[in-house]
Amino acid sequence: MTKKTIDAISMNHKPVMPAEPAALGLIGLAVAALVIGSGYLGLTSGTDKLLMVPWILFFGATAQIIAGITDFKRNNVFGATVFSTYAMTMYAIAFTLLFTIFGGVSVDITHYAFGLIAILVFSVIATVASMMTNKVLFSILIVVDIAVAGLIPHYLTGASSLIGGVFLLATSALSFYAAASILLNSIAGKTILPLGKPIWKP
Repeated sequence: MTKKTIDAISMNHKPVMPAEPAALGLIGLAVAALVIGSGYLGLTSGTDKLLMVPWILFFGATAQIIAGITDFKRNNVFGATVFSTYAMTMYAIAFTLLFTIFGGVSVDITHYAFGLIAILVFSVIATVASMMTNKVLFSILIVVDIAVAGLIPHYLTGASSLIGGVFLLATSALSFYAAASILLNSIAGKTILPLGKPIWKP
């Protein structure tokens, strides 16, 4: 086999780059945030809450857990931790809806607020970490923080869920943009939709 033939074979068998799971995870977050946010804003009827469960389970939870597990395999500690934690949050939200709808007993929903407090603590930590990734991911974490913080008083004191709903829709919009950016940039092999440089480089 000549050197020319070997070079031709090498050119046709370039190493395959591992797929980027973040696009899937972000799409899952975008869809779930849109569905949940619309509920908090009163854009959907309260009697339709059961119909939110499949969207939360399949997109918010399952899509993100797939992205998280894949990122663990790729040694991406940020993506693995954030996607997996938010996936577990979505599973908890879905099952909370199921329990309150079909439980047949009265429940004290204020416990939900303490779960959100725990998620907010994690989310703030993730927000600091996201400063070392890119500006769009940092922006997503910021609006998630505000959305969660806005929903805690809703479950503790019965305050309006308007802030939570608005910032969940903002989460959805930013997540769709980030997913589109990763997908298009990866396929094109160049920047089509910018994500922005890291804010913090320790």
